[in-house]
Amino acid sequence: MTILMYGTSWCTDCKRAKQFLGEQRVAYDFVDVDADADGRAVVQSYNDGKDIIPTIVFDDGSVLVEPSNAQLAARLGLQTVARNAFYDLVVVGSGPAGLTAALYAAREGLSVLVVERGGIGGQAGVTERLDNFPGFPEGVTGAEFADRLRAQAERFGVEILAAQEVTAVGVDGHYRTVTTGDGATYAAFAVLLALGSTYRRLGIDGEDDLIGAGVHFCATCDGAFYRGKQVVVIGGGNSAGEESVFLTRFAERVTIVTRDAALTASKVVVTKVDEHPAIDVVTGATPVGFATSEDGRLRGLVVERDGAREEIAADGAFVFIGLSPNSDLVRDVVDVDAAGFVVADPGMQTSVPGVFVAGDVRSGSTKQAASAAGEGAAAALGIRRYVEPLASGLRPALTGSGG
Repeated sequence: MTILMYGTSWCTDCKRAKQFLGEQRVAYDFVDVDADADGRAVVQSYNDGKDIIPTIVFDDGSVLVEPSNAQLAARLGLQTVARNAFYDLVVVGSGPAGLTAALYAAREGLSVLVVERGGIGGQAGVTERLDNFPGFPEGVTGAEFADRLRAQAERFGVEILAAQEVTAVGVDGHYRTVTTGDGATYAAFAVLLALGSTYRRLGIDGEDDLIGAGVHFCATCDGAFYRGKQVVVIGGGNSAGEESVFLTRFAERVTIVTRDAALTASKVVVTKVDEHPAIDVVTGATPVGFATSEDGRLRGLVVERDGAREEIAADGAFVFIGLSPNSDLVRDVVDVDAAGFVVADPGMQTSVPGVFVAGDVRSGSTKQAASAAGEGAAAALGIRRYVEPLASGLRPALTGSGG
């Protein structure tokens, strides 16, 4: 599918649409109508002479103007409504933990629904390459890894909803409930929270205004916008190093900026960075703000180093400084630790019976794809033991609609 998106760098709806397509791993070309008169003329031709963005044109000639995420999901053929109102297990999140648990549970005969607000595969799905997942000696791209996980889960009958937000998790007697953004409520004997985590923000001047328009958190999603340009990568760990190497496919120059005295990434990643001629490393530098040009575009990263401020020129910035748990949805439902990660017993069950957790959002998890998959398998076994006695006498008919 060929997609052309006409918009601007400052348009909020354009940022949202770009993020949505990036999460779904849908390729598209972006035309900045501020800098492209022909592109602006195209927008006006579709909108009775008006400048309405984003205007998205598909290869079959169809057009969406200022579409919602739901409209984009429908146009892409994504399933957002479940076939049934009840499942043995509802999994919230589709990363390695969620999909592994789903396929294990389904293989044991449980009916399983997976609900994912973003792209299938979670953060692993938008990672450029996984080099340390067992069974892939040459590594595997995040997109291929996610596609394989999905295919394997669906082979065992797992039903997957993509681009669907979960707005509430609750308890109704013997059942656990999950409510989605379209108002549907699905009941289950058990719920698995595989909510994952989100890249942390810097919290410095100018960051909020530039997110999606110069400041990014996903090199796979947005790196191609910086062909032949200069970018900075903020962070010193494995993600920062790996994504910097990936960005050299597009950017002319990549500068890694870290507060530490040296990169904290693994030795193999540091070696990749050190040997790459297009990557520079600036250490001992604390980011304090983003500098912009008169037209509002990112001009550079302002840092403090050795008691003085300096500006590192950049057309784009990518932030990789760690992860925060995606637990806001359930912080009033289950116990969490001081950092917001969900607390669980050794069987992956939370403080609420029938609500389990696995992966990055779990307190004490290692934030690695391989361990997340292992946690998903362990959680599935605990869920089976929990569900079996309930299902023997309480299972509702698997018919009807969740709408």
